[in-house]
Amino acid sequence: MPTATSPGDVRLDAPDLPEARARALRRALAAAGVRCVAEAAHRIVVLDPACPGAADRVRALAGAGRLLVLTESRGDTDAGWRLLDAGASDVLAWTGDEVAGAVALRLRRWQAVDELLDRPYVREFLVGDSPAWRSVLREAVEAARFTRSAVLITGESGTGKERMAQLIHDLDPRPAKKKLVILDCSTVVPSLSGSEFFGHEKGAFTGASMTRAGAFELADGGTLFLDEVGELPVTLQAELLRVIQEGAYKRVGSNTWHRSAFRLICATNRDLAAGQASGTFRSDFFHRVAGCTLHLPPLRDRADDIIPLVEHFFRRTLPDREPPRISAAVRDLLLRRGYPGNVRDLRGLALRIIHRHIGDGEITIGDVPERERPPAALPAPADRGLRDWVHRRVERGDTVERIVADVREVARAAALTAATQRPLERLPVGAPAG
Repeated sequence: MPTATSPGDVRLDAPDLPEARARALRRALAAAGVRCVAEAAHRIVVLDPACPGAADRVRALAGAGRLLVLTESRGDTDAGWRLLDAGASDVLAWTGDEVAGAVALRLRRWQAVDELLDRPYVREFLVGDSPAWRSVLREAVEAARFTRSAVLITGESGTGKERMAQLIHDLDPRPAKKKLVILDCSTVVPSLSGSEFFGHEKGAFTGASMTRAGAFELADGGTLFLDEVGELPVTLQAELLRVIQEGAYKRVGSNTWHRSAFRLICATNRDLAAGQASGTFRSDFFHRVAGCTLHLPPLRDRADDIIPLVEHFFRRTLPDREPPRISAAVRDLLLRRGYPGNVRDLRGLALRIIHRHIGDGEITIGDVPERERPPAALPAPADRGLRDWVHRRVERGDTVERIVADVREVARAAALTAATQRPLERLPVGAPAG
């Protein structure tokens, strides 16, 4: 017998549905292997999307699990989109018992994705439970496991694009899958780009003393990861179209066609939509590399993951013992600090802290390197104090981005204090404050 959390279990929420109709729906779902129980990870809601308050109801019921809306209404097509925005995972038209099969298929897919997400390898490889991170990770897992489409990963520098590519490759279920081949497009010399991608024959050009396999040949049977794909010149993008679409290429210096079966993953921190508008990134090339698009959120949009990430970096550095606790003051610093380099920036800070730490006690403010400590109140600029303060920060190696971020933080705090005190300052001397 299935348990309360088995793939075929769901919670049915249909208070406005006549009892006879509710029983018929339960019977149809049971015949498809879906059991309606009081407690389950996922929920089915029966409602009319066009009714006032439908989106609010979905918003109130949406939680950690998936929420599937069944509707007998076929009127307002835009209403379904509003329910998705409110937190529904899908909206299905309930036209008969056949809907139960569609429900069962979705539940099985969602359960499979959730099981992959909760694997220790996945949770340890890409740490984070914030809603923003879990959402993109769920998309990545589903694309890796259930499609063979090309994947384009976008996001700021340091958000984890290469690790995401590695995870997609690792979860790809192709039998006899071969290795992940990585090519950094920002390092490709234009005059040698053909050799880098297609390989070359011996004697194809001066210095070609032997036959060389290119990236497409090396990735045959595996995955090709083109990092910084936004750096490719337009002319080279045109040359890559055929091999990406058809898997056919010629080595430099050869007239023989070769074939390569590979999965393509690309990554960039550039705005490729702007590149298409300006003509620096071909639209046809974009559509070939962006079968599935994943945008990795910056660390500022997943603040709930900062402490778990720091603890993860501590565990990797000290694998033989439990990571030390983090004091409240250091925890506050980690959460308030800006991270222009995102997770890569945070990792560097965590390593600098743990390398200074002594003993088994908690991480204290003394473990934080001087250049990483929060700034003192900024001096008044009238006596050149601000300029001297900035010079001191530059001399000790702080980046411009970090200095500017600290100035903004102090200015923001000062503005909030001033705004709070302003009403009191307007009171005449001796006037009551209440």
